[in-house]
Amino acid sequence: MNALRNKVQLIGNLGNDPEIVNLDGGSKLAKFSIATNETYKNAKGEKVTDTQWHHVVAWGKTAEIVENYLTKGNEVAVEGKLTHRSYETKEGEKRYVTEIRCNELLMLGK
Repeated sequence: MNALRNKVQLIGNLGNDPEIVNLDGGSKLAKFSIATNETYKNAKGEKVTDTQWHHVVAWGKTAEIVENYLTKGNEVAVEGKLTHRSYETKEGEKRYVTEIRCNELLMLGK
């Protein structure tokens, strides 16, 4: 049981062009969302597609790859870990975010 860890693997399509943030010190942060689809038949036998959106962040060299090669619609495989964080808006509201911190990225399709 000591081999259990926080690991996520997803294959999906980018919903928008990645957002690139250049940080102090020269490092990069890439933020993007991918959609995954699951198709099943409901009780009436109708085909239903359920789309889930996942927020992904990549740092350093992986962020550079995202910046140079990925655009809206690209199919990618990402591997990373789930992270949870919170922040406060300008209005003082507390918001919670769950995202995938990408360790590895594989470009699929064309």
